[in-house]
Amino acid sequence: MISIRQRKGIQTTEVSEDYTAQEENVKLEDKLPSSCTNRRLWKILSFTIGGTVALCIGLLTSVYLATLHENDLWFSNIKEVEREISFRTECGLYYSYYKQMLQAPTLMQGFRGLIYDNKTESMRTINLLQRMNIYQEVFLSILYRVLPIQRYIEPVYFYIYTLFGLQAIYVTALYITSWLLSGTWLSGLLAAFWYVTNRIDTTRVEFTIPLRENWALPFFAIQIAAITYFLRPNLQPLSQRLTLLAIFISTFLFSLTWQFNQFMMLMQALVLFILDSLDMLPAMKVTWLYSIQLTGLLLVCILQFFNSMILGSLLISFNLSVLIARKLQKNMKTGNFLNRLGKLLLHLFFVLCLTLFLNNIIKKILNLKSDEHIFKFLKAKFGFGATRDFDANLYLCEEAFGLLPFNTFERLSDTLLFYAYIFVLSITVIAALAVAFRNLSDSTNQQSMCKMGKYTIGLKPETAYNLIHTILFGFLALSTMRMKYLWTSHMCVFASFGLCSPEIWELLLKLIHLYNPKRICIMRYSIPILILLYLCYKFWPGMMDELSELREFYDPDTVELMNWIKCIRYMQRGPQRKCMPC
Repeated sequence: MISIRQRKGIQTTEVSEDYTAQEENVKLEDKLPSSCTNRRLWKILSFTIGGTVALCIGLLTSVYLATLHENDLWFSNIKEVEREISFRTECGLYYSYYKQMLQAPTLMQGFRGLIYDNKTESMRTINLLQRMNIYQEVFLSILYRVLPIQRYIEPVYFYIYTLFGLQAIYVTALYITSWLLSGTWLSGLLAAFWYVTNRIDTTRVEFTIPLRENWALPFFAIQIAAITYFLRPNLQPLSQRLTLLAIFISTFLFSLTWQFNQFMMLMQALVLFILDSLDMLPAMKVTWLYSIQLTGLLLVCILQFFNSMILGSLLISFNLSVLIARKLQKNMKTGNFLNRLGKLLLHLFFVLCLTLFLNNIIKKILNLKSDEHIFKFLKAKFGFGATRDFDANLYLCEEAFGLLPFNTFERLSDTLLFYAYIFVLSITVIAALAVAFRNLSDSTNQQSMCKMGKYTIGLKPETAYNLIHTILFGFLALSTMRMKYLWTSHMCVFASFGLCSPEIWELLLKLIHLYNPKRICIMRYSIPILILLYLCYKFWPGMMDELSELREFYDPDTVELMNWIKCIRYMQRGPQRKCMPC
């Protein structure tokens, strides 16, 4: 007999649970696009705010430095001859070539005057475009002559405002590098604040405007920012090509504008060599960077009428040696720890010997002796023997080429920069040593390579590059005070990156067994904000006082001498001419 009975309770609950689960899945699917959209909007908003802050802080720094220069000399009120006298030592020499190009009847005559110059060195005719890095003055003079701006701005202001504008680019590049490393623009803001508050040790543009380093360092900072981005993994092909183009252009402009280009780029090449040997950078990207250095320097060599000093530089010999050694020693990164270490030492020895061999061959072929005084200076400086060479002894007597004074660290400590830098440096060095040891130990072990994700210590390629960069340039600054501006600006970047980096705080909190994702977020934002507040509280009043302090240029003896020289030259143009009272 057929009867109707009530459904079982379990079936009822199963159906209701399935229905509820389906409802939840539908809700999650509805929420996912909205959450992705929110993240995208947040990224766009963050990028917009960060980019705006970068531009503003760069412009403000430029205006701040230009105002200090104006307040110190009353530049707008003094005579033209006094403005030119304010460019002391070699600064005035560089500016004179800019003025010479402007005063030439035609551009071709201006070029001819630089190529066949008989005024700079007594009794000799030299090619200034070959001997000195003055293409920037040539370019600026052409711009000033071509652009319709003669009515609105004087030549000297066009010159100095260009350099102060480059300082805006410099600070923006430092900001972007720190942002790329840490993932937050707050890090870039802290780097820029540290750069400004440590102005005495990060720049000297306001009182030595035409110096070559003030032209070159902005391009150097752009290059470091581009390399930092280029070393990121999983870049799109288009992004990679554009970044390589940015690296090439900045490397070329840096090399063109500073006479010490080859030595700074040699330091960079050593950074790449160390990291490549320890398998901490992708080999293909390292090859690209070596090639860009070579191409950029050779292009500068062509523009400088095949300057033999560039062809005989250690950088070209070293880069060629590394590229040759990598072709010959293809199995260098295989084997166990001891085997790999032995191959590494052999590779180092081979590259060193090949570099010296190639360098000697090139110098003998070119009969090059123009850079011998540099090596004599280095030999005497580090106690490997005295020298009687005049140029080398001149460098030894110059305070700028001496050791870095201890009071530099006192000033850097006042802004908390040095403490933050040592803190970040210590943690990243520990991480780098651990990663280097792991790479040397597990280069061929597939199981270990699979388990690498379980290691708590890691170091990104771009972080590793900036770490070795700051260490090598730190040693350079300690040995030669003039080179401190390369290091201190990067200190601002590296210290601010570390304080805002989640990886640094994660490693530290794990080491002291206090790891918590929320703690990382609190630490990476709260500490930089507190430091920014401290810097504003301590240094803002002093900066305002500095801006309100008004001085003026006063050097009547030199002005009188220059006027007398002008009078003599005026009289020499014709026997009937008389000098007006000066």
